Amino acid sequence: MPRPCKRRRVCRTPSWVHFGPRDREVCGQTVVMELDEYECIRLIDLEGLTQEQCALQMDVARTTVQAIYSSARRKLADCLVKGAELKIAGGSYALCEQKRNCWKQHCMEVVPIYNSKGADEIMKIGVTYENGQIFQHFGHTEQFKIYDVQEGKVVSSVVVDTNGSGHGALAGFLQAHQVDVLICGGIGGGAQMALAQAGIQLYGGVSGDADAAVDALLKNDLAYNPNVQCNHHGEHHHHEGGCGSHGCGEHGCH
Repeated sequence: MPRPCKRRRVCRTPSWVHFGPRDREVCGQTVVMELDEYECIRLIDLEGLTQEQCALQMDVARTTVQAIYSSARRKLADCLVKGAELKIAGGSYALCEQKRNCWKQHCMEVVPIYNSKGADEIMKIGVTYENGQIFQHFGHTEQFKIYDVQEGKVVSSVVVDTNGSGHGALAGFLQAHQVDVLICGGIGGGAQMALAQAGIQLYGGVSGDADAAVDALLKNDLAYNPNVQCNHHGEHHHHEGGCGSHGCGEHGCH
């Protein structure tokens, strides 16, 4: 029997729950955005919270927030592009007991990532890797550097070849190597969903030295882009660091 979905904490219900094009020649489709999806959009895009802070506020894992956020953004895109009506309703949620701005109570402090593991457990951090640097095109990375972390410190590391794996297969590759966290440059929405489904926490839009990035992450000081996308229509400039630094593309970055 499937495990019941954990209720996501929602600060308040929306004041407006039905939207649509002003002209009535719409496609006839109605897109339903659930309350937890609405809350995720509100917290990240309006309140400016990071995905870690959003996860703390909604009382779920960050990978769950990634999946909710990706689903909500896709529904908004459907409405804008196809002229569909949007209805906000339903979902697995519980209203917060605070009346307003409850996120300020729940998520001003972000717990360092290594605290999610017990003292005797090894956490594995994977980094897209090329010549000591963070490779900027997730779907075409030929190597990952995988770091074993215990009690907030790197105890060992190894560089592994992907052996031709690419795009969607890479999430499975990382899962097979028991990677808990991925640091990378550019990465497309499809790959982000695959990582979320594999339970791998993502820190995208990062560039520079791989070792330094892992050290910064463990100090809870890593500069990354929680809304990283990858929209290049070509691939020649991925090796020049472009993908992580300026929103490049879904085309070839899945």
